[in-house]
Amino acid sequence: MADSRLPNALASQPLIIAPGIFDMISAKIADSMNFTALYATGYGTVASHLGIADAGIATYTDMLSRVARYAQGCTTPIIADADTGYGGLLNVRHTVQGYEQAGIAAIQLEDQELPKKCGHTPGRRVIPARDMCLKIEVAAAARKSPDFLIIARTDARTTLGLDEALARGRAYRQAGADIIFIESPETEDEMARIGQEIDAPLLANMADGGRTPILPAARLQALGYKIAIFPAIGFLAVAAAAERVYTHLRETGSSLNRAPQDDYGFARMCDLMGFPDIWAFEQKWARPE
Repeated sequence: MADSRLPNALASQPLIIAPGIFDMISAKIADSMNFTALYATGYGTVASHLGIADAGIATYTDMLSRVARYAQGCTTPIIADADTGYGGLLNVRHTVQGYEQAGIAAIQLEDQELPKKCGHTPGRRVIPARDMCLKIEVAAAARKSPDFLIIARTDARTTLGLDEALARGRAYRQAGADIIFIESPETEDEMARIGQEIDAPLLANMADGGRTPILPAARLQALGYKIAIFPAIGFLAVAAAAERVYTHLRETGSSLNRAPQDDYGFARMCDLMGFPDIWAFEQKWARPE
């Protein structure tokens, strides 16, 4: 059965903050910090796993293998990006079943045409709303537990306007989505209108560098949002730190004299990866010489 913690938190907490995770190091660090949920970002996971753009090239198999590891390696509920469901209705059913079996707490499905593109980038096109409604109905029928939440995302705002995005959000809720995600509103006023016109739990995408303004948690809550994901905050910070230390190494030929904040510490990393358990096991079961 799916984990009931996320739907319970959705009902009881004013706003769920979910940091983006993109590999197992980021996942384990975020998992240790008492967040209510973690967000398995498609952009970051594709970038870290394949080193390519999030442009519909990664497959269901690519993504399932990664999100399953997140779920296995973390105790915090995980919301996972599943793009378009990786195809038609049969693919959606297979994707929902695979993500739920992997231990994911909520699946995010979007209404883009294939091949999909990362939100907040140009050129996104959407399928007819009725086709997406069918996908949501299939997703709801495919899950084993109602605690496995379905997030319906529409990318209609950028190409078709906010009115169309709002109409789709309402239709997707009626089709069975638990949470509505209007991607890339461009002003705080647009975000306020979303909160006023859609009667459903709402997800805000706080994508650093994207089209949507980054708002404080209290303001998001006041606007009617229940979940705020921060998909890029981790991988942007890691990329900046890596660039700094690699530059230092190239210019000085040594790892000496780095800034303290650029060193997580080897001992801390060993703890994070579980080496103390390995050492204790080896000590317990070591054969006498």
